[in-house]
Amino acid sequence: QVQLVESGGGLVRAGGSLRLSCSASGSIFAINAMGWYRQAPGKQRELVASTTTGDTNYADSVKGRFTISRDNAKNTVYLQMISLKPEDTAVYYCNADVQRSRYRMPENYWGQGTQVTVSS
Repeated sequence: QVQLVESGGGLVRAGGSLRLSCSASGSIFAINAMGWYRQAPGKQRELVASTTTGDTNYADSVKGRFTISRDNAKNTVYLQMISLKPEDTAVYYCNADVQRSRYRMPENYWGQGTQVTVSS
């Protein structure tokens, strides 16, 4: 089994910064893509940023403000968020495609989510 555990959420004023972390543990042979999604109340879950080997993608709404990075040795992905806006308020979820052994196809996993609240 594989677990993704997020941390780093909280309450911050507009213009402030937060850094989210997500660590994967368990039976892991390799991790392909890792990313962050968010879901605001009454809205669908949306991709914020993702990273694979040599490639990163960002939602247009966060480009220039959020940076995704990854420490492969620690099976950890980070999301550095600056210039936060009230519209960034949401539950942020970590997502990863994990290969549990050499002989298995990658499987998709979600973290439990961490709340980010940006006050105006």
